[in-house]
Amino acid sequence: MRPHYRPRRSLLYVPCCVRRFLEKGRELEVDTLIFDLEDSVLPERKEEARKNLVAALAQGDYGCRERVVRINKLNGPWGHDDLKAICRSDIDAIQLPRVESQSDVEAALTAIDAAGGEHLAIMVQIESPMGVLKAEEIAGASERIACVVMGTSDLTNEMHARITLERLPMLYSLSHCLMAARAHDIAIVDGIHLDLKDMHSFEYACRMARDLGFDGKTLIHPDQIAYANDAFTPRPESVARARRIIEALAEAKRAGSGVAVIDGRLVEAMHLEAAQRTLMIHDMIQQCWSGDA
Repeated sequence: MRPHYRPRRSLLYVPCCVRRFLEKGRELEVDTLIFDLEDSVLPERKEEARKNLVAALAQGDYGCRERVVRINKLNGPWGHDDLKAICRSDIDAIQLPRVESQSDVEAALTAIDAAGGEHLAIMVQIESPMGVLKAEEIAGASERIACVVMGTSDLTNEMHARITLERLPMLYSLSHCLMAARAHDIAIVDGIHLDLKDMHSFEYACRMARDLGFDGKTLIHPDQIAYANDAFTPRPESVARARRIIEALAEAKRAGSGVAVIDGRLVEAMHLEAAQRTLMIHDMIQQCWSGDA
């Protein structure tokens, strides 16, 4: 497990052009705040958004929440100024939009380091057909990649696909990028859900992403946080089963065996790893949210 790992059940995009959104982030039970300088900010408000973010980060008080900044594209007029402004601020990672190759990652890291961000992890957003096709190359581009972020809205548009409840047009892209992330031991989170009124379809999307193997989901409204947290939080029965698996396999090992039977099912080494991961996620969530955030 890479050192950048942490629970990322819910990742909320926060438009930095609105100060009250930056303030509200301090109160929300969200695992990650993605302070957005890119898509949600109009060109004429880019500088204002950047100044708002720098001031908010200087004020702090974001508790255990992961602090990520999505910068503008580095081949555009604002990206490098974003880095100069925020690389020395109190953040955990920088999210790179529209990554399509290993060279994109390498060029971004060079720019980040030049701006004083040698210590920062990065998140790579895959939101185009080329990005999906190059997912394995992107995921293996650097040990500093903490997470792959799916940009399903742009991807759906560029595929000329339709949004459906079952998300059939997205399944190949989601599965392919998931496989690439897991091959390099990287976290990966699902894209946003645009319909703010239909919480049934949103909850369905969260649970589908969880069942596919994703770590969490990116969000665009605080009302979505509780649903994402619920979907990606280990259930009490899963935690209890994980503990039983660990205990049973330890007892089996003492008896000279590598397998045990739990609830009528055979368990072995691979189940031990999964059980340990479940408990690790459970403990991290408890540590963060059991007291004041």
